[in-house]
Amino acid sequence: MTTRQIHSSSAAPADKPAEPPVPPLTAAKPRQVRKRWSGRDRRDFLVFLAMALPNLVLIGTFTYWPLINNIYYSTLDWTLGSASATVVGLQNYVTFFTGEDASKVLGTTAIFTLVTVGGSMILGLLVALALNSKVRGTTFARSAVFAPYVLSGVGVGLVWLFIFDPGYGVLAWLLRGLGQQSPQWINDPQLSLVMVIIVYVWKNLGYCAVVYLAGLKSLPRDVMEAAALDGANGARRFLNISLPLLSPTTFFLLITTMLSSLQAFDLIRIMTPLGNGTSTLIYEAYLQAFGAYNRAGYSAAISVILFAILLIITVLQLRFVERKVHYS
Repeated sequence: MTTRQIHSSSAAPADKPAEPPVPPLTAAKPRQVRKRWSGRDRRDFLVFLAMALPNLVLIGTFTYWPLINNIYYSTLDWTLGSASATVVGLQNYVTFFTGEDASKVLGTTAIFTLVTVGGSMILGLLVALALNSKVRGTTFARSAVFAPYVLSGVGVGLVWLFIFDPGYGVLAWLLRGLGQQSPQWINDPQLSLVMVIIVYVWKNLGYCAVVYLAGLKSLPRDVMEAAALDGANGARRFLNISLPLLSPTTFFLLITTMLSSLQAFDLIRIMTPLGNGTSTLIYEAYLQAFGAYNRAGYSAAISVILFAILLIITVLQLRFVERKVHYS
């Protein structure tokens, strides 16, 4: 056999089919095993249910069930105490928004809420900065500032009503000593609103001051000391460091004080019983149901409108304002 024949016989045939590629090995997916509750899990759930169920029943009975009933009452033409009522659908809402008092009530509510919230927070922050200093007597000052917040709104309203009374009030006596005449705080609608705003800000100032003081105490001291070493003065440290770090506290106060102002009732009821210039939404609902109007269905509609406003404000704050909050 020649060399050419040996090479030709040892060479592989050209038309041999190629072997198929071997598929890569893949791990088999584990089978989803449904976890069964053990005896300990069932016992923990029963303990949780025993603890939470009474609270859920109370919340549902005294919060959500009255809310549902109030929405239903807002669709009725009903007099409080009457055994019969007429279903009018959304007529009460139409009457409110097309009436003459709607713009006045909504405007009064907006002015009262914005001024009281802004005044309480700004003054509370300034008081907190003063109370945060290391001087003698700050403990007593903190107690004195916070005391009006825990006092009864009825008592506070009566005391300040005596102060603002244009005939025999303390303020009128001081002004007469200076040869001036006291303004008609109670009879003038515009001054009545100013009077109630002053008292409300004074009463709730301590709450904002204490919360802001707690926020100031929690600020990192190393950051403030580093800024002081870099030559930043007190105002610059406050604007560039303290104020941004207090944004969670400001956000918390913004929500709580706004909800509280929209539901302010006791001071308005005591200081201006007829709602002369101070008829906010919640007080207008009270006057419509228990005042001379005696329209319970219409009052329920105003309450639902107030609830919708509270819900919208809370959602907007959580949706947009919280983005500006810097959590450390």
